[in-house]
Amino acid sequence: MIQYIVGVSLLLVSLIITVESRELADDVLKLPSQVSQFIHGDEKKDVDSVGTRWAVLIAGSSGYWNYRHQADVCHAYQIMKKGGLKDENIIIFMYDDIAFNEENPRQGVIINNPRGEDVYAGVPKDYTGDQVTVGNFLAVLLGNKTALTGGSGKVVDSGPDDRIFVYYTDHGGPGVLGMPNNPYLYADDLIDTLKQKHASGTYKSLVFYLEACESGSIFEGLLPKGLNIYATTASNAEESSWGTYCPGEYPSPPPEYETCLGDLYSIAWMEDRFVYSSLLKI
Repeated sequence: MIQYIVGVSLLLVSLIITVESRELADDVLKLPSQVSQFIHGDEKKDVDSVGTRWAVLIAGSSGYWNYRHQADVCHAYQIMKKGGLKDENIIIFMYDDIAFNEENPRQGVIINNPRGEDVYAGVPKDYTGDQVTVGNFLAVLLGNKTALTGGSGKVVDSGPDDRIFVYYTDHGGPGVLGMPNNPYLYADDLIDTLKQKHASGTYKSLVFYLEACESGSIFEGLLPKGLNIYATTASNAEESSWGTYCPGEYPSPPPEYETCLGDLYSIAWMEDRFVYSSLLKI
């Protein structure tokens, strides 16, 4: 059964105007319940499940001004890791040009929150630089090692009882997602890959979180029913998505940072109290 949420609305009217209170967003955005379910499973339904949990995390941009995308992915990795996933089942795509960028005021460190700790430490470098491509991303999803070009060689080698979480953060437009290397990722190609993955019978459920402007256009009217995919996006097919922890906003990044530390939708699900309260029970 496909559950599709168009953008969550992200409370844009109130948040764009002032960003005075994050409590409002925390009270309304309940998306992390899906991540918590992915991490822990449904205790009632999955008692006999022996499946593996997989995560594919991709930042589709490069350059220091896009700091927030790689910060989001590194933070997501830390959540997956704390949730019990093994590195062998977490696959990271990021250009990896931020931590040691000459513009980074804290060399070798990436933060995703003004008071946050380093989220870069320990992150696997599976696909970096010119290896962050559409071809490698789709090959990883399909578990097709022969189609890879460079990288660690890790793919989603999943089985019928496995659960898969995909998180993609970058810029986007109608029907397209950015990548640091050409070509871009188009909605039709992604949907075709998800159909192939389902046809192969190699997952039990798949959760897809997508952060990008007009990201609703990637799934809206394109993702068929019956694939057992839960997809949610940062915006609908016509809206922008928004950065957060940006200079001049409240809360602002530390004064030495001249870039946004995160994305609003991504921060909402990663900082939601329900994720962390569930992780504390591990």
